[in-house]
Amino acid sequence: MTTAPGRPAQPVLACGEVRTCLLPSSRALDGRAAARLLRLRADEPVLVSERPVMYARSPEVLTGVDCRLPTSNGAAVRAVGTVVARAALTEGRVLQAGAYFGAPATGPETRRPWGHHLARPGEVEPVGKLPEQVTAEGVLRGPGRGELDLGTIAESPLTQVMHHPLLDRKVPLKSRRTDLRWVARRGPADEKPSLERFTLGEGGLRTVELRLPQAVPAAAAAGLCEDLALHDWLLTTVVHLVDKGGPALPAVEHLLHLWMPRSHVDPVLSPLWDVLEHSPGFSRQWQNLVQRIRDQLAVRTARLLQQRPDTTAGPAQ
Repeated sequence: MTTAPGRPAQPVLACGEVRTCLLPSSRALDGRAAARLLRLRADEPVLVSERPVMYARSPEVLTGVDCRLPTSNGAAVRAVGTVVARAALTEGRVLQAGAYFGAPATGPETRRPWGHHLARPGEVEPVGKLPEQVTAEGVLRGPGRGELDLGTIAESPLTQVMHHPLLDRKVPLKSRRTDLRWVARRGPADEKPSLERFTLGEGGLRTVELRLPQAVPAAAAAGLCEDLALHDWLLTTVVHLVDKGGPALPAVEHLLHLWMPRSHVDPVLSPLWDVLEHSPGFSRQWQNLVQRIRDQLAVRTARLLQQRPDTTAGPAQ
């Protein structure tokens, strides 16, 4: 059974990918500069929030797709629609770009006109029935040849921002990019949201599996995953700095004040952070890192003071 052309279908699966990196700038951008940087469309404003940290998000950009969905068993599932992409900047320092879509359980047996899909931004409609489980597994695994590639779509606004003339291409500390792929299966309306799995993979890849009630939009799931990706990147970057014995001062100056979980997460999904706070204990690990950095700075300061010549003694007789 397919949905009537004039009525949007309820998505049973939402999928996305978020890329997170340090902005290539020697200085943090203020809100006005961030708004210039993230203006990916002239007809929509950049959203800027100053509290509790400065956060700016670009307008959403649509990419039309007509291709196969990734599937873990190789099933050829054609889908047509639009994918939403957007970029965000936190405290003028950490840049993120993501892409996401929602998909209904079934679609028509033949492709609909583009006008139908443009009226449903962020919906990718299968031609026929959507195999939810193997599609979710395929998205987390990554696209094969000719399959929908959310990472490539997310890369477009990231590249556009990274080459903006506002940036001097200098960075205050070494860091690596991380990629987070996520899927959200739909549960009953009365079921509470749940974070089923968070996995750290090789090469900076992370995967997240969610289960959400029907009423939670894909955009809210994307916002949660952007927040998870941001704080995972902060942890990863500071752990690398501390473990490699690098200078602690850049982390203090540029990163330590960015730790604000849930600041820009839909209140309905905010409790999912509790899962990560319990195990593996994101904030506990962060506070431990902060204390290690403070101890390093205290030891180095004490050594410098010991090396200074004593200028309090009087002149030699």
